[in-house]
Amino acid sequence: MRLDHLSYAAGPDGLASTAQRIGALLGRSFVDGGVHPRFGTRNMTLALGGGTYLEIVEVLDHPASDKAPFGQAVRARSALGGGWLGWVVSVPDISTVETRLGREAVQGNRHVPDGTDLRWKQIGVHGLIADPQLPFFIEWQSPVEQRPSAGADGAYSLACLEIAGDPQRVSEWLGETVEAPLEDVKVEWVAPHGTPGVIAAQVQTPNGLVRI
Repeated sequence: MRLDHLSYAAGPDGLASTAQRIGALLGRSFVDGGVHPRFGTRNMTLALGGGTYLEIVEVLDHPASDKAPFGQAVRARSALGGGWLGWVVSVPDISTVETRLGREAVQGNRHVPDGTDLRWKQIGVHGLIADPQLPFFIEWQSPVEQRPSAGADGAYSLACLEIAGDPQRVSEWLGETVEAPLEDVKVEWVAPHGTPGVIAAQVQTPNGLVRI
């Protein structure tokens, strides 16, 4: 189990403008990630060191975005002005999470502009919707070299994740201590004074630390 990526919902200015704004802060451009046909969403990504990446995502004008939990979560966050949607952990065998949560994972895929069809299974978005401090889980089915974290040069890395929430609650959700997927990332836990969830990410860049 490890941190796979952070997901940020596009604001009212749309996916491209949100990605351009955040990319300007970081000093690096996001790349077009393509469409999630099953979820009614599309994204842009930026690879970080340590096998992680940032994702900016928006809903499409498509029925899937109203039916799929992930599309619903993105739409709701964007309707509030956009911002951090949540964090995602990768597991080697999602069946153990299925057994613990008592339901089956759903198939996910994304049509990348270069023609690649990225594939994975995911579970736990309902938990994220109910309690935004909780991550959801994915098991990658595509090889490492095709994933959005591929090609990172080490110049950019996630230095700190700020989460409003309760580490004990998150550990119970994960089925193990919350330090497990975040062992290489500093985490600052803040008692929530409103909606729990990711408050900010601090990214180490060639020009210093940038807080988003």
